[in-house]
Amino acid sequence: MNSTVEKIYTKQELLDLYNLPLEDLLKESSKYMSNNIEFCSLINARNGKCSQNCKYCAQSSHYCTNIESYPLVKVEEVIKTAQEAKSNHVSRFAIVTSGRTPDEGRDFNIELEMIKEINKQGLNSCASIGILDEEQAKQLAEAGLKRFHHNINTCRSYYPEVCTTHNYEDRINTCKLVKKYGMELCCGVILGMGETVEQRIEMAMELAEIEPDSIPINILMPIPETPFENCLDKIDEENVLRTIAVFKIANPKAVIRFCGGRMRLSQENQELALKTCVEGILIGNYLTTVGKEPTEDIETVKKLGKNLLH
Repeated sequence: MNSTVEKIYTKQELLDLYNLPLEDLLKESSKYMSNNIEFCSLINARNGKCSQNCKYCAQSSHYCTNIESYPLVKVEEVIKTAQEAKSNHVSRFAIVTSGRTPDEGRDFNIELEMIKEINKQGLNSCASIGILDEEQAKQLAEAGLKRFHHNINTCRSYYPEVCTTHNYEDRINTCKLVKKYGMELCCGVILGMGETVEQRIEMAMELAEIEPDSIPINILMPIPETPFENCLDKIDEENVLRTIAVFKIANPKAVIRFCGGRMRLSQENQELALKTCVEGILIGNYLTTVGKEPTEDIETVKKLGKNLLH
């Protein structure tokens, strides 16, 4: 990792970096890279019937996406899936549930039990279970949760175009609670929802203010019957690479992580990103979209000569 003193960039400076020739931009972002790749995985532990109207999401009850809905899975299923993930060299494992808050399905106490069981498997427990209040954050920390995942999804200025049943500050408040109670924070974005280049720069700057440990990069996979079903061409591969590189430069201490939608990038560009600006991969399938087989990602890491963290 480069030992250069961390710099706080202005919006114009980051925009100038974004507009560099791509080779020069990736050369700059690679200065902040380690030679490590970290795998994480998840279980979609409660699916569908979400009360929120996020315009990208198949799980929202506001849209008729015909997605399968199911209540919280059994603790035993979480343990089994975590063990399978560990066999694929995963070091972090997350429970993910639909809903505005952890208790939307009156499942919070069971989710605390799941977290304890994940830790018993020798994995770092993660959870993505919605907007938290102070007592919930405290109980998660006491249960031994290592990392909480809560995306900003987009920048503050664009957030009203993405969701109106909660706001950007609700998400920021949860991020603050996570850090207040000593848990690591995973906080990222979804690219390609119609935001401008300038708004992608705003995302990078806002994440730098939040200082997450991990920044998951999702690329929108438009879901039929959602308001964003026609957003497929809102961002191309080059602009995805440019955005990720700027995120790495603005957030040099954070692990930039490939998550949902990376299959919109060619294998060549996925490998280019892993060389220059991405140090983590959410392996396997995602919440409502398909990923790669873990063995493919393991082979890619070996091909690139990277160290796979355990």
